[in-house]
Amino acid sequence: MFVTASGVDIDEMGYAMSRLEIESELFDGSKVTNEAGCSTRSNKPLHNVDHEIAQLTNLRSGPHERLRQLMPGKQQLPVSPVKMLAGREGNYSGRGRFSLADRCHMLSRYLPVNGPWLVDQMTSRAYVSQFSADGSLFVAGFQGSNIRIYNVDRGWKVQKNILAKSLRWTVTDTSLSPDQRYLVYASMSPIVHIVDVGSATTDSLAKVTEIHEGLDFSAADDGGYPFGIFSVKFSTDGRELVAGSNDNSIYVYDLEANKLSLRIVAHTADVNTVTFADESGNLIYSGSDDSLCKVWDRRCFIAKDTPAGVLMGHLEGITFLDSRGDGRFFISNGKDQTIKLWDIRKMSSNTSCDVGFRSYEWDYRWMDYPPQARDLKHPCDQSVATYKGHSVLRTLIRCYFSPEYRSKVHLHWIS
Repeated sequence: MFVTASGVDIDEMGYAMSRLEIESELFDGSKVTNEAGCSTRSNKPLHNVDHEIAQLTNLRSGPHERLRQLMPGKQQLPVSPVKMLAGREGNYSGRGRFSLADRCHMLSRYLPVNGPWLVDQMTSRAYVSQFSADGSLFVAGFQGSNIRIYNVDRGWKVQKNILAKSLRWTVTDTSLSPDQRYLVYASMSPIVHIVDVGSATTDSLAKVTEIHEGLDFSAADDGGYPFGIFSVKFSTDGRELVAGSNDNSIYVYDLEANKLSLRIVAHTADVNTVTFADESGNLIYSGSDDSLCKVWDRRCFIAKDTPAGVLMGHLEGITFLDSRGDGRFFISNGKDQTIKLWDIRKMSSNTSCDVGFRSYEWDYRWMDYPPQARDLKHPCDQSVATYKGHSVLRTLIRCYFSPEYRSKVHLHWIS
């Protein structure tokens, strides 16, 4: 149901950094002093640990024998990942990459090594899923109209089984309130439903066991045409909802006033993803099939439907955004098979950049990504960093900052 990956470059984890750690420890506190710009390296050969099973055994049983010989009193593993990465970037080993052994060393610390195991099985596909902010709950929405909330701390026991009301095609998105008491779910409809998940009842059936209140996102200026909602999110204070739709618009709903408070015609294609930028609720990020990320400041709309800024870099539609919560950084996942990290201080006021003619036809729903497109780059890429190695196919795969996002940029994606 889900795949996790560190934001660091996992497929290049290397041996050279184990050596870096050994030698840095040797020189720490010693009488050796190097001049600026100089380095001292040991010419003594290290034992060959380029074997996955041997490395795992060493990690679990204690320091390598070579470590005992070189560092009496400092027999501590695992090696610092910071020094491992620094050494790799500096090409300390001379071969410019990590070995299988050090990849194993890093993976054993930062990625799950057990499983996967089956938690639950339904008669329809799981379309959306997400952990709660504290990781104690996991929400999964299925195409067969079921939404299940699992209590992770209690062995993935089903805490709430919700049967969605007025479902069209699938549950397109869900969002838990900050206090984890309420859940909203969206479908290909302008009506978003809200459920009290803090109640004692396990099974939540609309109009039978509980009320699934409908929140109407239709606006007076939407032309009266029906539309579907792809993305819905609570604000940090739980007082508002923001939604993105297939009528190219962003909607903000005031829960206290129980009415729609804002509609923005935001993009030239489906708005697949929206989120509040920070706890103030003033900034909103949006991502669309027009391949653009946009920043909206509700305090200062210069002109109707005009964003505060635009960020270019993706070559295909954007499937998901996640904010770091600081009003500055966010990540996006795109159908161009990349995740990008953005700093809104780099945004521009226009999109006057010619990305060139696309010489291939591709639809992510049933086709593999064209090999010739994998190395293409946006000529005006404004992103801070780009992450590759995953696939965005068949569905709108999501990406999130890890729980340690305030101090580190680690990513995980859920499909």
